[in-house]
Amino acid sequence: MNTQILIDTVIALVAGDKGLLAMDESNPTCDKRFAKLGIPQTEEARRAYREVIVTTAGLGESISGAILYDETIRQRTKDGTSFLKVLTDAGIIPGIKVDAGAENMAGHPGEK
Repeated sequence: MNTQILIDTVIALVAGDKGLLAMDESNPTCDKRFAKLGIPQTEEARRAYREVIVTTAGLGESISGAILYDETIRQRTKDGTSFLKVLTDAGIIPGIKVDAGAENMAGHPGEK
């Protein structure tokens, strides 16, 4: 990666009084919450839920970056606009969660 692009991105992420939005909740975790509320545990239900978040009016006034889950980064609004476009149009820098979960630490039983 170009070092200047990385520096510029970091500066944009921490500019002003904005924060980061963690939308990287996994499908199983989201589905557990939906089940407790009687919401269908489907990709469409998760997409609709996430659409409410990414299309929140004025979101870019408070959020500089959003961490997305693998499924989320590929999703689109009901009208077909990619979530990435909605976020970038609002001035929000999208990113993706890249870890595959916590692993046991060698030599430290019970620690992740």
